[in-house]
Amino acid sequence: MIQSGLDKVYPLGQKLDRPECVHCTAQGDVFVSDWRGGVTRIRADGSQQLIAGKGKLVKTNGFAILPDRSFLLAHLDEREGGVWRLELDGTLTPFHEDLPPTNFVHVHGDRTYITVSTRLVPRTLARKPGWADGFIVCVDRRGTRVVAEGLGFTNECKVDPSGKWLYVNETFGKRISRFRLTAEGLGERHTYAEFGHGVFPDGLDFDAEGGIWITSIFSNRLIRVAPDRRQTVVLEDNDPAFVERMEAMFTSGELAKAGTPDVPAKMIRNLSSSAFGGPDLRTLYLGCLQDSRIYRMPSPVEGARPPHWDVRFP
Repeated sequence: MIQSGLDKVYPLGQKLDRPECVHCTAQGDVFVSDWRGGVTRIRADGSQQLIAGKGKLVKTNGFAILPDRSFLLAHLDEREGGVWRLELDGTLTPFHEDLPPTNFVHVHGDRTYITVSTRLVPRTLARKPGWADGFIVCVDRRGTRVVAEGLGFTNECKVDPSGKWLYVNETFGKRISRFRLTAEGLGERHTYAEFGHGVFPDGLDFDAEGGIWITSIFSNRLIRVAPDRRQTVVLEDNDPAFVERMEAMFTSGELAKAGTPDVPAKMIRNLSSSAFGGPDLRTLYLGCLQDSRIYRMPSPVEGARPPHWDVRFP
């Protein structure tokens, strides 16, 4: 796996508000979470459209694209959460309201998986070693229920291309966990990969060769975990002294008391997610927490087709 340089990274979009999560479709659209109340669509010609909900400001963190061209939005307010359904005309309806600040939502078949990083308010209190009160909710024909808990800051979760496993990032547990899908929900938690110095996994995606792509906040790293679980840093844009400080503050518990620091970088400010797109699924689109645009770069491998790949929009 060849490491890429910033000379191959290009900005996309403008005036986005906290573009944390990115999804792509075969049509050439790139959809980005937007704290102005919904998602922003960036078309193949570069034009933008904000699709915002009416009547409530939903601070979209993660989101899912549904077959009927609506969206499920994970609401990450300071003190409230939940998941809301957004139509293209701005109609906003509650999908599951009674949740703490909500991180991510993923739809696979007739199941919807929702992640909550922590029950602590503010959420920053959970940024410390050993704290694990995050959980995953499943919504399907059987009802709504917690299917996994005791997770170290639950972040993005996705079912892998085999359809057999749900993978989830535990950001301040510094690991990827996975659960076998069962008729009732999820099996036991298994640690798939653990991360070392300065790596706090946030975003998660799959490539066509069985690799898992991880984005690390603070250290601004894009990491590929190969099928044999070897880890390769494909891209990084960071200040080593800042990364050292974040790791030391995390280890000592001071990061739990701090606010969210500005992440120094040459280009990408607080890398948070990745998604494969382009006509051949060989372009990586990168979301980031502290920027007003996202980024794109060529991928050394083809991405796996996401569940929403063939959804087409007018």
